[in-house]
Amino acid sequence: MSQGVQQILAEQTAQIGQVLGVSDWVQVDQAQIMQFADATDDHQFIHTDPVRARAETHFGGTIAHGFLTLSLASRFHHDVFASQRNLAIGVNYGFDKIRFLAPVPAGAWLRGHFTLDAVTQRSDYEILQTLGLRIDIKDSPTPALVAQWLTLLIFTPPVMS
Repeated sequence: MSQGVQQILAEQTAQIGQVLGVSDWVQVDQAQIMQFADATDDHQFIHTDPVRARAETHFGGTIAHGFLTLSLASRFHHDVFASQRNLAIGVNYGFDKIRFLAPVPAGAWLRGHFTLDAVTQRSDYEILQTLGLRIDIKDSPTPALVAQWLTLLIFTPPVMS
């Protein structure tokens, strides 16, 4: 393992269980919900018809798709994490657990809250992180979702002469 990756692994291991950062607030409006409905072909009325959603559901209006909320994780990640030294690329490796805990009303403000749950060396130049992700809804005691997000960090090997 390169000394740079070894040092990063040691630094990250010391951060396990700690809050790594909290993103800026982002508003999810009806136009964004409609664009997501078009992109995913999920036009269920609870997302796309404010009048019907208000009349026929307990939500009080339309709500964002759960997968729209989850997809904002990338945006929140960019707010919180600066690029790391010698990092060639970071890859979304998947999720171990995702739970959608509260609906996100159209017009709500969301932010991402990240903790470091685990780090594992995968190779001389790869570190697998398990990030705790909580997406908060402004002025709500219950988050929109919680997840364990796996990210693979691939570092640049040193140049041999």
